[in-house]
Amino acid sequence: MSNKSKKHENIFRKLARWFVRVFMGLKYEEKWFPRESKGEDQDKKPDDSEFIVSPGRQAFNSYMERKFAVVAFIVVIVMFLIVFIVPNFMPKYSDSYTEVTLKNLPPNLTMMSVPKELKNDIKMIDSYGSFSVGLSNAGKVYVWGCKKLGASGMDVEVPEEYQDIKMAMVAAGVDHVIAIGEDGKIYGWGSDRFGQYGRSANSIESSTIEAMPEELYENGVDVAHVKKLTCGYQATAILMDDGTIYVWGNKQTYSNMNNFIGRTDIYDVDFTLNYIVGLDSKRSNVYTGTRGLYDMARTKIGGKATKMFEFLNGRKIDEITATTSSVCLLLDDGSIALAGDFVADSIEVPTLAAGEEFVDIKAGNYHYTALTNLGNVYSFGGDHYYQAEAPANIGKVAKIFTGAFQSYAVDANGDYMSAWGFRGFPLGSDDVGANILERMIVGGRITMTVGAVAVIIEILIGVTLGCISGYYGGWVDILIMRVAEVFSSLPTIPIMLILTSLIAQMSLTTNQRLFMIMCVLGVLGWPGFANITRAQILVARESEYVTAAQAMGVREGKIAFKHILPNIVSVILVSMTLSFAAAMQTETGLSFLGFGVNYPQPSWGNMLTKASNATAAKNFWWQWVFTSAILIFVGVCINTIGDTIRDVMDPKSSSER
Repeated sequence: MSNKSKKHENIFRKLARWFVRVFMGLKYEEKWFPRESKGEDQDKKPDDSEFIVSPGRQAFNSYMERKFAVVAFIVVIVMFLIVFIVPNFMPKYSDSYTEVTLKNLPPNLTMMSVPKELKNDIKMIDSYGSFSVGLSNAGKVYVWGCKKLGASGMDVEVPEEYQDIKMAMVAAGVDHVIAIGEDGKIYGWGSDRFGQYGRSANSIESSTIEAMPEELYENGVDVAHVKKLTCGYQATAILMDDGTIYVWGNKQTYSNMNNFIGRTDIYDVDFTLNYIVGLDSKRSNVYTGTRGLYDMARTKIGGKATKMFEFLNGRKIDEITATTSSVCLLLDDGSIALAGDFVADSIEVPTLAAGEEFVDIKAGNYHYTALTNLGNVYSFGGDHYYQAEAPANIGKVAKIFTGAFQSYAVDANGDYMSAWGFRGFPLGSDDVGANILERMIVGGRITMTVGAVAVIIEILIGVTLGCISGYYGGWVDILIMRVAEVFSSLPTIPIMLILTSLIAQMSLTTNQRLFMIMCVLGVLGWPGFANITRAQILVARESEYVTAAQAMGVREGKIAFKHILPNIVSVILVSMTLSFAAAMQTETGLSFLGFGVNYPQPSWGNMLTKASNATAAKNFWWQWVFTSAILIFVGVCINTIGDTIRDVMDPKSSSER
């Protein structure tokens, strides 16, 4: 065996031996890796009694024999790596990101989990928020995703009394579902606070709610002549093939709803977040009843935004579909364009090859997915959850469907082919719809940074003053210790609240304010290090090596900081680990009270403010349980490291106790 191979084998055996020693104990180490084996440990001698181990090596060996301490050290290192490295791989993360349709969702990864029974028989799929509904060709409705919504735990699962009814169409709003049975009757479930699906007493009496039309409520519709069923945020629309439209729901969200009531000349209809948009019977005007809102068209093919009639130039609009903030037009020549004065240039409309044209387009909340005559699929628009990144080589697609943040491809037989987009939140979402896991990672970086920098400041001030005070004594010692006593006597929390409140009033950037908070924590916490360092210096300055250095004419400052200080670093190290955990806890407390890191910038402290709200604490437990658990876990691990270092550094302690 070559020397290189032997070296690699020795490294592997050392790692294996260390693992066994840490996680199984010395008994199994001696059993599986007897020390008399030659070549495995060059630094060990057959007779351990004759082998002299340095104090540092002895302390290290003693530490490594303590399983919980090793595990705690690994946990802290892993946490540091996660909070400082992982954010660099979260390109779509934003502190200020909000999404109203995804707020207060529990941990869930089933947003794209199409039920097995539906996968081979898909007729349609629809979604507007945290759940999706699907309809099979056999008329059965399926629901997947987050089915329980809000503090009430309202369930959007298909009611038992509707499960055996054959449905012809289905659509989903943010908190309700509407289905039309094959008999033409209209069924609704979920929330009806704003008359989304029924004629409850509050929907009839309220001026801000448009109730379901009487004729639909009593008699249903002729399902054979229903052209489109669609739902908005808290509203529903049914379009008949003769241009008649029925609209009901929340008039506060859709202030232009009255403009559509009684209309009989609508060719197509959809909802943005705040407007109902319709295509008139001439197929050349996007109608909202609000002048000028959608009279412009923009496309990467057509260039700059122009008046709709100029852009169309005789062409007709075959279909309109809307996200929460824009409208996409499918024209009769197979091209597409975006409508609206506010349409952003950043939306890239895909360019097709010669002979290829669009035949269908569907919209999610922020993205579009389009199908061409060649069976190719293109997704574009908002891409926060990768919903605009259609996978390559799907195959020849026959039909497409979109959810709020998902897209689905189906073949000619209605069989599921592929899906892409948003799967859900592993640890749930908060009250603005942000990903708690991502905010915990970014917040951990801030909390740990604040703790680390604060401790560094404490060490720099406390150790320096403690060393000077302990070595020189006299009036210098008296002065420094009296100052330390003044700082120690200050009511820490009230002073921090006052100072951080003053900092919040300053015209500082977020990072500058965060640095000031670190400085406040460090400046108020140095007396502990000063006292510990002074006590150790008072003992060490009477040692023989100090007397020898003085006799040799070494300068006083050099003796204090170069000869004495390195010999008491172990005590400082122990205090540093314990103070680090304490600084993290202090930052957490300040942020929890609203005086530390403020929203939207996350920290573990301000994420715990959800627990102060009775509704959130009871119904949205995931918004504070995971954060508090990781904070406690990391704090315990850091304290375990500090306690263990103190034990192994103490010559009077026994590694076996």
